[in-house]
Amino acid sequence: MKKMNMITMKRGVARSLTDTSTFRSSSLSFLRSLSSTSSTTVDVDVSASSVAKLVTPTFLQPRVVLYDGVCHLCHQGVKWVIRADKDRKIKFCCVQSNAAEPYLRASGLQREDVLRRFLFIEGLNVFSQGSTAALRVLSYLPLPYSALSWLWVIPTPIRDAVYDYIAKNRYKWFGKAEDCLVLQEKELLERFIDRDEMMKRDS
Repeated sequence: MKKMNMITMKRGVARSLTDTSTFRSSSLSFLRSLSSTSSTTVDVDVSASSVAKLVTPTFLQPRVVLYDGVCHLCHQGVKWVIRADKDRKIKFCCVQSNAAEPYLRASGLQREDVLRRFLFIEGLNVFSQGSTAALRVLSYLPLPYSALSWLWVIPTPIRDAVYDYIAKNRYKWFGKAEDCLVLQEKELLERFIDRDEMMKRDS
């Protein structure tokens, strides 16, 4: 009986070691695929000890505004937020850049969707567009700007109708540039997650 128990125990340990090896192998492959497909360069420690500690990939930054970088009206809005955001909570990304792609995939949107209504990603699976996104951005700003969040009382269809009307005519009223306007004001790039890409494009 003892001999049979020992055999059973050895088989169980061998199976456990095999399962652990398989888990580590698949986890390492998953991490390598993430690091190779991400548009942001990240040093990933893929040692066996790090596999157990890493739970959620952290490639996407929180509180990122994706906007039409060639739109003069949009650019002025970004500059206003940068001036008001004394705590530097909000970051930005031109939707025309490659760095925008992971954020588009995470939100299930296409570039055309963001050209119609700008996108604000606050965190994993937390994002908004259009007038709601504008109010969410305001909520992160210090007073008195955050007080403008009282505009929540206006029904969303009305807010979005006004937003969509302005967005539809923004090029005609305010103009459109050939390339992302932030390249003309490089001092703003420190707030952009696509900063390196923009600098290379301009060189």
